[in-house]
Amino acid sequence: MGAYVIRRILLMVPTLFGIMVLNFVIANAAPGGPVEQILAQLQGTAVSATARVSGGSGEISGSSGGSSAGRYRGAQGLDPQLVKDLEHQFGFDKPPSERFVLMMKHYLAFDFGESFFRSRSVMQLILDRLPVSISLGLWTTLLMYFISIPLGIAKAVRDGSRFDVWTSTAVIIGTAIPSFLFAILLIVLFAGGSYLQWFPLRGLVSDNWAQLDTLHKVTDYFWHLALPVLSLTIGSFASLTLLTKNSFLDQINQQYVLTARAKGLSEARVLYRHVFRNAMLIVISGIPSALIGILFTGALLIEVIFSIDGLGLLGFQATVQRDYPVMFGTLYMFTLLGLVIKLIEDLTYVLVDPRIDFERR
Repeated sequence: MGAYVIRRILLMVPTLFGIMVLNFVIANAAPGGPVEQILAQLQGTAVSATARVSGGSGEISGSSGGSSAGRYRGAQGLDPQLVKDLEHQFGFDKPPSERFVLMMKHYLAFDFGESFFRSRSVMQLILDRLPVSISLGLWTTLLMYFISIPLGIAKAVRDGSRFDVWTSTAVIIGTAIPSFLFAILLIVLFAGGSYLQWFPLRGLVSDNWAQLDTLHKVTDYFWHLALPVLSLTIGSFASLTLLTKNSFLDQINQQYVLTARAKGLSEARVLYRHVFRNAMLIVISGIPSALIGILFTGALLIEVIFSIDGLGLLGFQATVQRDYPVMFGTLYMFTLLGLVIKLIEDLTYVLVDPRIDFERR
């Protein structure tokens, strides 16, 4: 097993490199880089734009090269030297290949530089937002499994019954509604949109959270977390419920189940002592991939809708602002974390069922 883990770790290097190259090329080709945005602001409110430039740091970037003022649409009427100074400050006076090599060299040491527009290091921004995204993903995953596994088992035991038909209808409806649309519906119904105002609309804690005692801090945290987690759960539990049902149905029809029933074992003992252990293999081992899906895809829009300061909202804001150090820093961390979690998923298969041997394969 050790050789397999080493091979997977070595495979992460070209995978991570390829993803970074592809996104760097796309960022180079996309218009509206930070220099262009600053120039556009200089044409309007020079004081505000200059203040934003002063906080920039330009060692790591992802825009196209060149230093001619004529390249930028917003440079007409401005001093060409100012454009050159902006390019130098953001690091765009170097060729793209040199910028990419310099960026990856720093990233190997987890040095992501400083944000162009936030006057803070990218690593500090990531560390501040990472616990928020992890807590959102973990609670969503726990709630999703807490609902899906019992429901899937009940559907398998009652396969073809009226209960199975009605719950399948609810599961299909849950699959058809995207998480962000369900989040908007919850806001309209329960967050002061048009009807009730039972839950807060923004953030993960209240403004006076630091002044609260421990019990009220916990209550306030879950009060803010209720709608975002429920939105993510609705969009994710359907496939896991069907997976659990199909896995149990497959095991219920196996020969060892018929043998256990013939020996006179109770249905509960057959189901939860024999079937459960084998059927839960694929369900339990899917926890890492489920967490990846929630963190990297589903949580983005939910964080934006509920104004939760997680990595998803940070990456979204960085993309809008063309804050390339934050964009590439979060991409690097997301990709690396995703590759590590996929390796953990494979190791989970072996822990749940020692008969699986990736080394031999």
